[in-house]
Amino acid sequence: MLIYHLLLPFVFNKLILNYPNLMLTDTQTSLLQSYKRDINSYDEVIGTDGLVKPHWQKLFDSLQKLGLKELDFRNQEIINRLRENGVTYNVYESTDGLNHPWQLDPIPFLIEEKEWQQISTGLKQRVQVLDLIFRDIYGPQRLVRDGILPPELIFDNTGFLRPCFDVKLPSENQLLLYGADLARGPDGRMWLMDNRTQAPSGSGYALENRRIMSKLLPELTDGMFVERLFPFFNTFHQRVVSIAPHTKENPNVVYLTPGSNNETYFEHAYLASYLGYTLAQGDDLVVRNGYVWLKSLEGLEKIDVIIRRVDDEWSDPLELREDSRLGVPGLLHSIRSGKVAVINPPGVSVLENSALLAFMQSCSKYFLQQDLLMPSIATWWCGQKKELTFVLENLPRLIVKKANRKQKMRSVYGRTLSKEELEKLRQEISKAPHEYVAQEEVSLSTTPSLVNGKIEPRLASLRAFMVSNGNDYYMMQGGLTRSSAEKDRYVISNQYGGISKDTWIVSDTVPVASGRMLSTVRNTSPSHNTLPSRSAENLFWAGRYGERAMSLTKFLRIVISAINENVDFRGSFKLEYIDILLKSTTHLTLTYPGFTDEKNEQIRENPYIELGNLVKNTQKLGTVASNVQSFLNSVLAVSDRWNQDTRRVLTLLENSLKKTNSLDIHNHNTVQKLLDKLHGRFFTFFGTLSETMPRDHAYHLFEAGKLVERILAKISVLRSCFSFKNDENTENELMEAVLTNHYLLVHYRHLYKSSFNLETMLDMVLLDEKLPYSLAHQLDTLSRCLAQLPKVAPNQRLNLAEKAVLDASTQLRLSDLNKLTTCSSSKAYRKELEQLLSRISSLVSSVTISLTDTYFAHTVIQSVLVEKSENDTTHEV
Repeated sequence: MLIYHLLLPFVFNKLILNYPNLMLTDTQTSLLQSYKRDINSYDEVIGTDGLVKPHWQKLFDSLQKLGLKELDFRNQEIINRLRENGVTYNVYESTDGLNHPWQLDPIPFLIEEKEWQQISTGLKQRVQVLDLIFRDIYGPQRLVRDGILPPELIFDNTGFLRPCFDVKLPSENQLLLYGADLARGPDGRMWLMDNRTQAPSGSGYALENRRIMSKLLPELTDGMFVERLFPFFNTFHQRVVSIAPHTKENPNVVYLTPGSNNETYFEHAYLASYLGYTLAQGDDLVVRNGYVWLKSLEGLEKIDVIIRRVDDEWSDPLELREDSRLGVPGLLHSIRSGKVAVINPPGVSVLENSALLAFMQSCSKYFLQQDLLMPSIATWWCGQKKELTFVLENLPRLIVKKANRKQKMRSVYGRTLSKEELEKLRQEISKAPHEYVAQEEVSLSTTPSLVNGKIEPRLASLRAFMVSNGNDYYMMQGGLTRSSAEKDRYVISNQYGGISKDTWIVSDTVPVASGRMLSTVRNTSPSHNTLPSRSAENLFWAGRYGERAMSLTKFLRIVISAINENVDFRGSFKLEYIDILLKSTTHLTLTYPGFTDEKNEQIRENPYIELGNLVKNTQKLGTVASNVQSFLNSVLAVSDRWNQDTRRVLTLLENSLKKTNSLDIHNHNTVQKLLDKLHGRFFTFFGTLSETMPRDHAYHLFEAGKLVERILAKISVLRSCFSFKNDENTENELMEAVLTNHYLLVHYRHLYKSSFNLETMLDMVLLDEKLPYSLAHQLDTLSRCLAQLPKVAPNQRLNLAEKAVLDASTQLRLSDLNKLTTCSSSKAYRKELEQLLSRISSLVSSVTISLTDTYFAHTVIQSVLVEKSENDTTHEV
């Protein structure tokens, strides 16, 4: 009996761990039962027969085993992982900064594989009709001639671009990439809500969502099989290769982005890196002799295919919007000439006209002699008299929006308007009826979402993606689902707080295995690893700003520690060497007058305020905060270059920057802690790059920027501390501070014990090549980095930057330590030391100018009139 009582708790615990559902009593409610009580409209979980769909039942069984507490914990892990990976979405109207962390609900959106096949068939038909409409609009225009489409619908639409009339791709299908927003309608079927044809966004976020979910919530797939997303990207890559006009073996592909301020810039960098394409901006490209060239570090490189994420009208300032800085002058001419392929071709924005939904049925019968298989939301274009009358009479039960998406206007729900507001809307529609469409407000389905630790129903929409694979289309086996953050409101846009979901196409059978990214052609030559000149410049300045921030945090820690160690009971600072260190800080940051203002007694009596501002103030150049922000801006512009580990460190640095906003500069301990954390994270960043980054041009430019800044920073402190002689005690303290700044104090004491001598100290920090932070070592390393960069002139041994570093290194090695430490005249001025350091500083500063003139030439005025040989593949920039 005793053994029975001893074993009973053990057996009971084992049962709970292995069979948690045994603990559900009649008084306890399962997650599914609790969720069903909150459903007040058609829901994804419930089938048309009123029963729970089998796969949703399996998912809720897995959630039940997991438990809400553990699900909430995993949700926090998802939030942390997304931040660590740098997954962001830029919200333009946000008051707390542009970059917002991407949001992912831990509960996926499920669609059964059989239903997905039906959806795929319906969408294929629709995209084929859209492709035919596009080819007709910019071709024979039979739809207008035969009265299928009203001419005002096309020609008054800003999406119709006359210069794109003869812009075509070398394939039958012109609409190669397509996105469709879907939602389940009241009849239980998926309805089409909107078309995305210019540059459909979301596929990269869908891929990242899947990666996160597979790592953090793998148990949710128990009892079912989920289709993979990789085949979609394989098909896309194969299509890119197939339309390349110059070479099918190894085409040079660029991913054209508007820049880091675009709302989906993360996705641009993410997909460019994933697919192995070069991320570029409009200023990185130039058209010459009809070809598009990429301005790279090694000269001009001919481009075969452009994946366009710049809107149509901004693509070519020569023929479209002349004020655009996002596009490429002459791009349309190059496409017409068949010398570059662009996905999707400019002009497809005409298909994003919401009013076109009202005419899709007629177009389908006209081209295919078929009725549409997939329904869409009922739409009325107000440019027709009968439809206008209907809309004006039924405004309270309709949703009104602009026909043209480019005319920014949020959807207006008639039921939410007062009589006065309805009347005002009627007047606005009547003034320009062709600019408006109205759509029926229907009850759409809800789906389970985790909200404040509870599973609740939320309205949701799915964006599906298709890519042309010849004469047919292939559909991604998944998509990007977005659910509303607010209950009973269909607000799913990420700009207004929508939350993403992973989309699972589920079945009971194992899906056909498919590999990751595969090349369609057997190719032994490496893919293009081009470094655009803009990226090169950002990498160089990322190195400079990163080192500038780290050098400053290091020196500020030294200064604050010195002050803390020597404060007297009245809080004043009497030691001369502290005064010199404070002035050195101003010289280092160039934040004059700062501590160099002899008349400012307040700043000298209480330096903590000025030191705190040197940490916190983001608006003042030279501070820690402004340098970190500049560093983050530079690394963001080359996001495609960083691996996952590097991105995580960057996220930590971004978090540290945010903490400076609320930093209490009067709290010395808090300031010191922040500096310690920043310094450590920068060291981690540099160490991660040193261990993982390929030794290519990108690495050597980053290192060159870092070394230039490090040399200039160390020289600045040396000149401030030792150009003038001080008393022995002061110089000893300054030598200790400088050795600490060079990470050499322990090494110096190991060699010379506690005895400080200026000559031996200078020998160590200036000339000892074995020490990483010595000036000689830094100059040698910089010289090696510069030597790895491409030469722009034939038979060029040394460029100007290399010559400047060699000159500086030679002068340093020829210096006489005895003369450097000797004072001239009675002024206690070390003239030889000051002049040597000044010359080296000027020479190293000239490296930046030389590199800018040689490699960072992306601001050169572009022209399509420059004649070059068609066979030339590289040219000097």
